[in-house]
Amino acid sequence: MIAATATYRRVMALSGPVLPVISFFGRLPTAMCQLGSLLLVAQTSGSLATAGLVGGALAAGQTVGGPLLGRLADRHGQRTVVLAACWFDAFAVAALVAAALARAGTLPLALIGLFAGAAVPQIGPLARTRLVALAHRAGADDRLINTALSFEGTLDETSFVLGPALVGLSATVAHPAAALALAALLLAVCGSAFALHPTATALHPTAGVADGRRAKAPAARPARARMPRAVHGMRASMALQGVIFGACQAGITALTERLHQPAQAGLVYAAMGVMSAVAGLSLALVPARITLPTRWRAAAVALVVLSVPLLFVRSLGALYPVVVVLGVAFAPHLITLFGLTERLVPAGRLAESMAFLTSAVVGGQALALAAAGRLAEAHGPSAAFAVAVGAAVLILCLALGAPARQRAAAPTPAAATPAGSGR
Repeated sequence: MIAATATYRRVMALSGPVLPVISFFGRLPTAMCQLGSLLLVAQTSGSLATAGLVGGALAAGQTVGGPLLGRLADRHGQRTVVLAACWFDAFAVAALVAAALARAGTLPLALIGLFAGAAVPQIGPLARTRLVALAHRAGADDRLINTALSFEGTLDETSFVLGPALVGLSATVAHPAAALALAALLLAVCGSAFALHPTATALHPTAGVADGRRAKAPAARPARARMPRAVHGMRASMALQGVIFGACQAGITALTERLHQPAQAGLVYAAMGVMSAVAGLSLALVPARITLPTRWRAAAVALVVLSVPLLFVRSLGALYPVVVVLGVAFAPHLITLFGLTERLVPAGRLAESMAFLTSAVVGGQALALAAAGRLAEAHGPSAAFAVAVGAAVLILCLALGAPARQRAAAPTPAAATPAGSGR
């Protein structure tokens, strides 16, 4: 434990204490807007169908827009891209609040939701990319980089626990519009602070530097590097992780409603997120000799084994421990895929790839929530949980089918190893 603490101190020293704080609050709106838009539109329109359509449009926008924003950040640097995205998104969220309060029609609300989702500034994926860049610039070894990814994964998990909790509190004390107004404020203030932080210059867009592994290139832009085939399996695995999230959310909601305790759904889901965050932090204790492909397979096995008990849960007393234990497998799977992606993708496409993984989770979760919700309504909570188990089995198939050894992508032709990078 002492060694892990020392490693996390080294991670914090890479960027200083301010960046993790502003990146955490900057990514909170991503966790707040989905639930906040659902509650707001449902309350103002009186239609759950309209609310679901707006929420789906927001998720669709983020799924498509995330990789595009990541690609722009790879090409032009994070500062300009994040500044533009965070302010556009802040105005889009504010416009959604205004339109909902004015009781606008379904189509205008859905279009605004689509734009708000597409403009999400992707602070989580870009913070990962930036921290990895700083680690490589400092000549860090793979263990420190894995710990940095674990730290970022924990920030994500914590934000996705705290975000919905803030929305629920705001909706109870005041109005769902207050939660989205806070999200817009955080986007503008913390998003700008993240963009303007000095560490944004750790990435050099002209060279396509996304992780500090490459030196500055000539003025001519190098040819676009090809993505290794193995990356597609990782993206599919990440989308399936989103399916597990969505199916679990649908099943938990259905079960708590059946037990006449719907208010418990958020608490159960939060408990799962807290355990996942703890597991993510604990990854720093995993010995370096255990490779990332091995960790992927182990996490996949854990997802299958720990999700099966969901099929037999019938009471709230059983739901809590089963869901909490399942949370142990979430962060290790997510963080391992981020680590494998960092090893494999070309340096000039790392931000795009990190954003793609995050968008895959969002897309998988949105689709599963819609499909599993209908299954739960027609056949009970176990039907939704069966979707989660099926997704876990598919993740295991992908992990077992991946090569035992993954090689890092070759440098682009215009790239060279920078002096003092340790590489």
